[in-house]
Amino acid sequence: MTSSPSIARQAVSNIIPAIIVEIMLLIYNLADTFFIGQTKDPLQLAAVSLASPIFMVLIALGIIFMAGAMSFISRTLGAGQAERANNIASFCVWGSMVTGTVVAVIFMCFIERILKAIGASPETFTMAYNYLSIVVASTPFILFSMAGGGIMRAENHASAAMLGQVFGNMLNVILDPIMILWLGWGITGAAIATTASIIIGAGYYAGYFISGRSSLSIHVKNFRLNDGIAWGVLAIGIPACLDPWLMSISQMVMNSLMSAYGDMAVAAAGVSMRIEQIACLIAMGTGQGVQPLLGFSIGAEDWNRYKAMLKFALKFTISLTLVMVGLCYFFAYDIVAMFVSEPEAFGYAVKFLRMKLSSSLLFAIFFVFINALQAMGAGKASFILSVCRQCVLYMPLLFVMNYFAGEYGIVWALPMAELLSLTQTVIIYGKIIFNPKHHIYPE
Repeated sequence: MTSSPSIARQAVSNIIPAIIVEIMLLIYNLADTFFIGQTKDPLQLAAVSLASPIFMVLIALGIIFMAGAMSFISRTLGAGQAERANNIASFCVWGSMVTGTVVAVIFMCFIERILKAIGASPETFTMAYNYLSIVVASTPFILFSMAGGGIMRAENHASAAMLGQVFGNMLNVILDPIMILWLGWGITGAAIATTASIIIGAGYYAGYFISGRSSLSIHVKNFRLNDGIAWGVLAIGIPACLDPWLMSISQMVMNSLMSAYGDMAVAAAGVSMRIEQIACLIAMGTGQGVQPLLGFSIGAEDWNRYKAMLKFALKFTISLTLVMVGLCYFFAYDIVAMFVSEPEAFGYAVKFLRMKLSSSLLFAIFFVFINALQAMGAGKASFILSVCRQCVLYMPLLFVMNYFAGEYGIVWALPMAELLSLTQTVIIYGKIIFNPKHHIYPE
């Protein structure tokens, strides 16, 4: 068995780049909110809050190929099947671009209906439409970048994958103030900056594979749909994407319910959601960073290493998430003030944020266990847990809590759902992991 220091070093070398990627993704999302907030126009802020869940649906589609690549390729490499790993990599890259193109066309056909359904008011509809009609065009590049990043992590090139994300996100942060404030394009400028940074960032990943730095080939000649390639990716990728996808849908439902309390409540809900995500970054980075290592251990049937990796990941994410939650809670006023100044929206945002932070640690533990299940190829369990978390627990609780406690009840629905979801996840994980065929834990 590998020593604990070796386990810690290897885990941290993958986890830290993954956390940085998550931080940059958050900065990427916060940049539009922050710079639009500097226009002092709360209606533009509300429009971005409405558009954000739809943008996250596109990100979730990319997770299909990213998570599928990380899990399937790492297990395949662990088993010493290099040619099959090339087939998987090629499927993920070309499949992501075709899927992204089709999805972009579909979204453009139904974008007006979608905005009306999620609660866009007459004052925010045009602004949200302008933002989304530009951003949706970048869908193929979003999916390609995420697939490329997943492949790079699977072959243990986490730092290289991180650099691509950092490059694109920093470009967005630079372009946002120029286009939103200096040129005065407002929310349309935010959309242009976002799209430009996505396309240029995708060029980094394309260059990585074309230059031959990858040990895997994405050449179209390696593309395979048969021999379990497509199924192996989708069986893990679809459950992995369902949670953020359903989260985006539930966010749309929440916005629709919250719109009954005014545009300022919608804007505050969007701001508090983005800030609360700061406390979740540790868990998301830890889970995604350690998943390829868990998958490789499973492929090599090194269960002692698997147990040590998982134990370290849980300790790491719990410790750092608690620190992040504490900082966000005690500095809530200062952090919220960076994004919104309108008195009603500000008051709502501070209260909403502190309420949501109560669920961050629960999510942290949940996310590590979900990534452990994906690493071992437990697609069915991941699917059930993702659907239950959002559809069976969170969305019904939104309606129930709205009825009994209004806008604050809508916010409290999330911590309640997270508690129930984590309980369910631990039970299901325990049943799988203690199954004698895995030989992971002694009876």
